[in-house]
Amino acid sequence: MIPVHSLSGRNVALFGLGGSGIATARALAAGGATVTAFDDSPDSVESAAQQGVTTCDLRTLDWSGIDALVLAPGVPLTHPKPHWTAILAREADVPVIGDVELFARERRAFGPTAPFIAITGTNGKSTTTALIAHVLRHAGKDVQMGGNIGRAVLTLDPPAEGRHYVVECSSYQIDLAPSLDPTVGILLNVTPDHLDRHGTIENYAAIKAKLVRGSRHAIVGVDDRYGRALVDGMRQDGQVPLQISTTQHLGTGLFSEGPNVILAAGTERRVIASLEGIGALRGLHNAQNAMAAIGTCLKLGLDEDAIVSGLKSFPGLAHRMEQVAHIGETLFVNDSKATNAEAAAPALSSFDRVRWIAGGLPKQGGIEALAPLFDRVEKAYLIGEAAPSFAATIGDRVPYEISDTLDIAVSHAARDAEDAGGGVVLLSPACASFDQFRNFEVRGDAFRDAVLALPRAEPIAGGAS
Repeated sequence: MIPVHSLSGRNVALFGLGGSGIATARALAAGGATVTAFDDSPDSVESAAQQGVTTCDLRTLDWSGIDALVLAPGVPLTHPKPHWTAILAREADVPVIGDVELFARERRAFGPTAPFIAITGTNGKSTTTALIAHVLRHAGKDVQMGGNIGRAVLTLDPPAEGRHYVVECSSYQIDLAPSLDPTVGILLNVTPDHLDRHGTIENYAAIKAKLVRGSRHAIVGVDDRYGRALVDGMRQDGQVPLQISTTQHLGTGLFSEGPNVILAAGTERRVIASLEGIGALRGLHNAQNAMAAIGTCLKLGLDEDAIVSGLKSFPGLAHRMEQVAHIGETLFVNDSKATNAEAAAPALSSFDRVRWIAGGLPKQGGIEALAPLFDRVEKAYLIGEAAPSFAATIGDRVPYEISDTLDIAVSHAARDAEDAGGGVVLLSPACASFDQFRNFEVRGDAFRDAVLALPRAEPIAGGAS
């Protein structure tokens, strides 16, 4: 735990009593704050009280005596309308902050030399966070990883000399962290997302940009117009971000050319790493993640050989292009995290001979956006509620069967791949899971179990972490 000393002796209101909320309440109390907490869920309030957290309805507080409102990131700050606690706080001129802001304050006060790497972006931030943490650990560094991935940030070990913090930050967390100041700040990309919470994509992009604007070393993906505009604005302000791109050759920065990552500086260009044969980093989307990791580690002074060695040993994340097993010449890949068409596109574009398991609870737009990738699909195996609509979209462009359930789809795809001499069996559903599974993790686990139950299945060691 990181005790929050910055609010020692202060009265703090806290709203949101999920896992991170409980952790934040404990960290505040450990640092000497007086915490009063609440949640709109009576069950959450009762559970928190049983764990020793002081609770009461924050509407009954005298807000003139409150020094800060700590808000859980899932609670609306501005859109579609501010939560009632945010309204009460603003009326009383009480600052509204989150756990990442508290972490940033503690690091500045008690571990200013401890490197802090913060990662955001619409897509790829979890893989990039895990990859950076892995490369640093592989190089022998003391690494703490958390935030929007895994552990709540205030449950990490306290700041110490040489301790590296690798923190994934959502737009919600950034919005609640006005003094965020990472050593290395990364913005991978911006595409429309969470607009119900931020109003417009311009506002969403501006919130993401805060993370890199406040960093000592900024790394920005420039494959979308928001990243390019951010770089232009930072240059006008005298900042020099490191650009990364998978679509263009840069004069200065990191870009990909086939499997190679090129470091460009003026007239000099050289291959700094090759992703050839690294299964966990297959595809252009993972090339961007790798470039962000390479750029980060260079900024932190890591040896290039150590960086490359770390990349090669990265096992990947579960349910994100996770290599599960081989049966002969057939590779089985779990991409259950792909819950819409946009998320499924990178996996489909990474393979040439795909037996594609798709379906579940359909999202708006279906899979029509994936039509340009249908020529990579040897056969589709459709499951769940989306099966009839996906079949209608596919039509006669791709052979398909309606398998209904995941276990049947795995069995039939494995049989057909073996008959055809191999290939890839890919679960990349382009759908939510809730028609048949509690969440995408349970769906991915079910895929993995079904594959490993097949005769002659050979698990891939370290397929995910």
